[in-house]
Amino acid sequence: MNNNPLRVGLIGYGIAGSVFHAPLITTTPGLDLAAVVTSNPERRTQVHREHPGAEVVATAEDLWPLGLDLVVVASPNRSHVPLATAALQAGLPVVVDKPLAPGTAEARQLIALAEERGLPLSVFQNRRWDGDFLTVAELVRSGRLGRVHRFESRFERWRPELKGGWRELGDPAEAGGLLYDLGSHLVDQALTLFGPVARVHAETDARRSGAQTDDDTFVALTHADGTRSHLWMSATAADLGPRFRVLGSEGAYVTFGLDGQEDALRSGRTPKEADWGVTPAGHHGRLGAGDDAAEFPTLPGRYQAYYAGMVEALHGRAPVPVDPRDAVAALTVLEAARRSAVEGRTVEL
Repeated sequence: MNNNPLRVGLIGYGIAGSVFHAPLITTTPGLDLAAVVTSNPERRTQVHREHPGAEVVATAEDLWPLGLDLVVVASPNRSHVPLATAALQAGLPVVVDKPLAPGTAEARQLIALAEERGLPLSVFQNRRWDGDFLTVAELVRSGRLGRVHRFESRFERWRPELKGGWRELGDPAEAGGLLYDLGSHLVDQALTLFGPVARVHAETDARRSGAQTDDDTFVALTHADGTRSHLWMSATAADLGPRFRVLGSEGAYVTFGLDGQEDALRSGRTPKEADWGVTPAGHHGRLGAGDDAAEFPTLPGRYQAYYAGMVEALHGRAPVPVDPRDAVAALTVLEAARRSAVEGRTVEL
C-alpha cells in the first residue's frame, strides 16, 4: 500500500450502502469511494448525483479489474457470502455488513478463505460506536455500576403495517426477520460487554397480518460469568421501553431513545460536522440508585471510527476493527435463539 487513498468498491446502494457506508467511506481520511455496484437505474442516478467521482458498474465482477484496495458488501443478506467469497478469491480485502452470513458454517468458511489468502475480513457492526453504548461500556469498565446483574437492551419500533422488501421474506436463506436484523446488533453488544454465553432462551412471534418472519422477539442470555442479558427487538411496540437499563450492585444506568447518528446520516449530515454524534442536553441517560439517580452525559457517538480502523488495518498497523470471529460467536447465539423459540426450551452452549 502506498500513500495514495485506498480505493473502495461498494456493492449495493440501498439503505445500507447509501445511508451508512458511502457517507462514512467518503468522509474517512485515506479512503476513496472509487466504484459502486448497482443495476437499479434510479440508484445509478443517485450515485452519480451524490458521489460523482465514483464509477458505477452493474455487477460485482466489474469491480475486480479496477485496482481496488477494499470491497464493501452492503447487499441483501442472502448475497453476503457469495459476494464476499468472490471478492476474496479476487484477492481483495472485504468488509461485510452484518450479519456476516446466514449461519455459523458459512461464516467460518469465509474466515478460512480470508486466512488462506492472507486478506483482511471484517464485519460492519457500527452500533458498537453508538454514543449510548459507548457510555454503557465505560460505566461497566470503570465499575461505576458495581457488579452488573442484568443488562436490558431494546430496539423497539411502532410499525404495525408491513413495508415489503426482502427482510420480511420467510425463506431462511434471506436471513430476514428482526432476530437476524436488529438481533445481530443487540447480541453483538451484549457479547462485547459481558463475553461468552452459556444459555439462550428466546421467544419469537410474527404478529403483523401477513408477516412471514419474526417482528416481535425476546432473547434472554446467561453469560458464562453469570450476567444476564435481556434483549428485545420489536416492530409492534406501541409504547417504547428504555433503550438500555443496566442494573448493578452499586447502581443503575437507564436511557431512552436511539443514538442519533443514523437519523443524521439519513438527513445528509456527515461526521465532518463539529457536533457529530453529540447527544443534546435533556436526552442523556440517568445514573445512580433510587432517588439519587441523576442525568449522566452521553459520550459522543463515533461511527466514523469503524472505517478509520479499517484504514489502519489495511496499512498493517492494527487489527480489523471488528474481528469476524465475533460474528461467528453472535451467529452461534442467534442460531441457538432460533432453536430455542422453535423447540420451546433453553439451549445450552
